Amino acid sequence: MEQYSYAFLILLLPFLSFLLLGLLGMKMPKKVAGLIGTAIIGTVFALSLYTAYEYFFAVGRGADGLYPTVTAFNFTWMDFGKSPLFGTHLLFNIGFRLTPISVMMLIVITTVSFMVHIYSFGYMAERDENYKAIGLEKGFQRFYAFLSLFTMSMLGLVVATNIFQMYLFWELVGVCSYLLIGFYYPKHAAVHASKKAFIVTRFADLFFLIGILFFSFYVGTFNYDLTAPENAGLSGRIAGAAWVMPLALFLMFIGGAGKSAMFPLHIWLPDAMEGPTPVSALIHAATMVVAGVYQVASLLPIWVEYAPVQLHWVAWIAAFTAFYAAAVACCQRDIKRGLAFSTISQIAYMLVALGVCYGVDHESGLGYTAGMFHLFTHAMFKALLFLCSGAIIVIIGSNFKDYMGGLHKYMPITNICFLIGCLAISGIPPFAGFFSKDAIIDACALLPGWQGQALKWIMTVVAGMTAFYMFRLYYVIFWGQSYYELDPEHRKKPAEVPFQMWGPLVFLAVISCVAGLIPFGHFVSANGQSFDLEINWTIAGTSIVAALIGIGLATYMYMPKNNPLPKKLERTFPRLHKAALNRFYIDDAWQFFTHKIVFGCFSIPIAWFDRHVIDGMFNFAAWGTQEAGETIRPWQSGDVRSYATWFLAGTVGLTLVLLYLL
Repeated sequence: MEQYSYAFLILLLPFLSFLLLGLLGMKMPKKVAGLIGTAIIGTVFALSLYTAYEYFFAVGRGADGLYPTVTAFNFTWMDFGKSPLFGTHLLFNIGFRLTPISVMMLIVITTVSFMVHIYSFGYMAERDENYKAIGLEKGFQRFYAFLSLFTMSMLGLVVATNIFQMYLFWELVGVCSYLLIGFYYPKHAAVHASKKAFIVTRFADLFFLIGILFFSFYVGTFNYDLTAPENAGLSGRIAGAAWVMPLALFLMFIGGAGKSAMFPLHIWLPDAMEGPTPVSALIHAATMVVAGVYQVASLLPIWVEYAPVQLHWVAWIAAFTAFYAAAVACCQRDIKRGLAFSTISQIAYMLVALGVCYGVDHESGLGYTAGMFHLFTHAMFKALLFLCSGAIIVIIGSNFKDYMGGLHKYMPITNICFLIGCLAISGIPPFAGFFSKDAIIDACALLPGWQGQALKWIMTVVAGMTAFYMFRLYYVIFWGQSYYELDPEHRKKPAEVPFQMWGPLVFLAVISCVAGLIPFGHFVSANGQSFDLEINWTIAGTSIVAALIGIGLATYMYMPKNNPLPKKLERTFPRLHKAALNRFYIDDAWQFFTHKIVFGCFSIPIAWFDRHVIDGMFNFAAWGTQEAGETIRPWQSGDVRSYATWFLAGTVGLTLVLLYLL
């Protein structure tokens, strides 16, 4: 369409930035490379805002009251030909597709990415003992190149016209996460974390691919929308494929569970904190971890129609993950790992919202709108929290809360921004998280039967736990006993970060304050029709009380300096505390499974068979050929006398054989 003729630039510009910085970045001054990357992403951010304005306001809804599904461009990359079994023509197209949730995701991704690019100028700097920046880190150009590729990959994922294109960019996102998590490759921990993230997500992605193959083989298309005009001739096949839909969709969800760190495939995400903190903000706020949520949301009409039972399984898996991650977050000493488990819990919130949908109207599909709304608000305040933690780490030089405390006096801007992020994620009105989180709990309550009521109370309890562990972090970092003041003569005095770091914090803090006031239901809904998200004050009041209890408990335990109560609780419940601190030994269970069972029972025997049997057969064949050659080589000596001797001997031998036979 002419209105969106520029849309290809949203993908092309960050890719060109990657090529430019990746190939020529080392020949540029570091600041020039950073400015080029930031300017290009800023341009993409502006284009995304303009696209959103044009899509939602300039063009707007059609006569049917729906926002149109716009394909800005689309071309055939692979033609799989006509199926001899079903007689359908299967095509793999690559294009640029605009829907309400894809436009929303464009805003989310480019906003956070642009803030991360600006913030990284301050974060990715080498500092002296007085926290003064003396230069930019080695690999600065490489860092910005990887950020550009990561942004392009996620943008390509959300504007994909079909499931296979989504999978293509899905894998590219995984590769980029591997590169960014392992950015500090001289560190063993960073290399281990990047490999762990790559292997776990690849394992899950295999199921995603199998699900796509099941879906495309039996349905005859890669498209999301089975009711689209181009799929009109597939109605019979779609009806006949109803039996395989639950299996295909759940297999695809396993891939999404790996990307979105759902239990038990969550183990890669906390270790991903070894990467630079801006990377953590990008991965955990707006990009990689929400890919699974976006996948389920894109296929929700198919889930509701063909796999409603399996969709509720998704809700229960996510609910357990939310509770588990919140319990682990309550005991973490590393502030980034605490925020990582918070991300797992909040992503689970979104999947619970999608999982409780049992239709696509305003009531039965409320979870769709609520989940997408929480994705939007969470991206802003979680990016804010991660960038605040990065500012603290830059100044303190450590991720551990033991080296912090009393920072409200030395870092006032960071203090206020972190507090806003904590209030938003805790669901305290009027901050953004209140509106989206309570909409999710309301959606749970609307699910008929005992499942809806059970999920409602589980998510309310998780809301209270969220408030507790976030304010635990806040009080320990900003109001606890100051590590500097215990020995001011031998320790560095903390100071506020420079403008290029606190500027993005203030921007994201403002959005976290006002984003909840957006009439989100007017833009995104399960059936596409506009509606108002109304606050159910009975449910909202309950969740606010739960959050206030969590905040009050955290205030009582952690705001006073040197309060003995936390240590006393650790001594009272040592096993529980140790188990929570060690993630309830899920990582150990995976280590046992992979090393003792997979490696011990399968990999090692297969490797032995390959080395000794398969290689032995080929080695024997090679040896036999060589020996045969060495044996007959003297026959070809070039000596006429030798040839005559062999000829006469052969003639005599053949004659004797013939005489004997006759």
